[in-house]
Amino acid sequence: MADFATFVLKNVLVVSLAVNMCLIWKISFEDEQTLAFSWENIRQKLHFHGCCSNGEESNGIGKDAHVSTATQILATTSSGAAPFVTDGGEGVVINLDHGDPTMYEHFWKQKGQETTVVTSSWQHISYFSDIKNVCWFLEPGLMSAITRLHKVVGNAVTEGRHIVVGTGSSQLYQAALFALSPHNASRPMNVVSAAPFYSSYPLMTDYLRSGLHKWAGDANEFSKQEPYIELVTSPNNPDGFTRQNVVKGNKGILVHDLAYYWPQYTPILLPADYDIMLFTVSKSTGHAGTRIGIDSSKRKYLHLGFILKCHSWALVKDREIAKKMTTFIEINTIGVSKDSQIRAAKILQAISDSCDHANQKDAETFFDYSYKLMAQRWKEIREAVKKTKLFSLPNFPQETCTFSGRTFGQLPAFAWLRCEGEVDDCESFLRRNKILTRGGKHFGGSTKYVRISMLSRENEFKLLIQRLPAIIS
Repeated sequence: MADFATFVLKNVLVVSLAVNMCLIWKISFEDEQTLAFSWENIRQKLHFHGCCSNGEESNGIGKDAHVSTATQILATTSSGAAPFVTDGGEGVVINLDHGDPTMYEHFWKQKGQETTVVTSSWQHISYFSDIKNVCWFLEPGLMSAITRLHKVVGNAVTEGRHIVVGTGSSQLYQAALFALSPHNASRPMNVVSAAPFYSSYPLMTDYLRSGLHKWAGDANEFSKQEPYIELVTSPNNPDGFTRQNVVKGNKGILVHDLAYYWPQYTPILLPADYDIMLFTVSKSTGHAGTRIGIDSSKRKYLHLGFILKCHSWALVKDREIAKKMTTFIEINTIGVSKDSQIRAAKILQAISDSCDHANQKDAETFFDYSYKLMAQRWKEIREAVKKTKLFSLPNFPQETCTFSGRTFGQLPAFAWLRCEGEVDDCESFLRRNKILTRGGKHFGGSTKYVRISMLSRENEFKLLIQRLPAIIS
């Protein structure tokens, strides 16, 4: 009997070992298949860009674009290390779908201790920063740094504004919609933006299903005699053009998203002076991991051993609107991380300091460095596109920047590339050539267009410039 029990136990162990080996093999196989496209998988799972309104599949690797497990993917990572390329880049998938601003790493590495922040464990314990301020969790140092930088650059009016800080521009955007939408209305507030519009606007507007507001589509086609909020992104994401509001009506409220109104992307013509203006650290300085956003309204996101969310800010003239926005953030996250605010303030101060010291010998300001890099990249991508009849890029008028004195056309953070000829789905066409982009349909535009990030690391951008002219139809 004992021998029989031993025999049974041994067989159970063998079966258990076999099952576990199968599971391990299955997991390893799936990991091998999906590792190259982990960013796409994560984004789809989180619905970061979700499905299109017509139920179409999100941007990613489709059935028509299977890539073998031997294919390498070149995607931005926090490590800063470039993937090891063994075949001259031909087998590499270049991921330029998202606007990860890693091209700024080189500049900030040179700054060393100049932008280092050291925080003791006893600091920043309280929830409160300044209880006399409408935005009571806004650190005075960050408020001062924001005001100073806008004054130095001359891109926004800060006098008579309330500064509201948020954990990234997405939170500030939702806070603005919350503050501007009537809470006792019989129907949701319409939210519109002229196509091509920022691809996340529809998702962020309807994500919470609050009943206060709803996405109403392309502002060019909006004709309802109902209250509305129009989002004006200038320079525009994705096409880079300067924008004005387009809806003709007297029931609208404007929100100006000015994330790219900085002198490395566009000539600064005059200080923006609107009711609600949104800015973000991620595109102004390149610190997308420091999630901070700012909102400015008239009317009517740190590395300390871990990553903290970066800040965006809003300049808001109307006190009640600023208070409502602050309430939303208070309920949502009970304020904004003080540590990341202090780091953001340090970075903004360093930029302002470099501008103040611009006359010193061999000194190069952040905006000088960024402008030269963007100008060079746009020169290179235009030269690459000219070598083929498959693609085209928009042209921009030349204007003189009041900040730098330079005369130049827009140098957008994204290239709005059009596929010419018989190619109707530019996103799929480039995907088959191992270039991941975001198609025009995500922006309410034509599928003949794609948005390509111009903010990647140098090795990724160089591979793009090499590959575009080599593509054949």
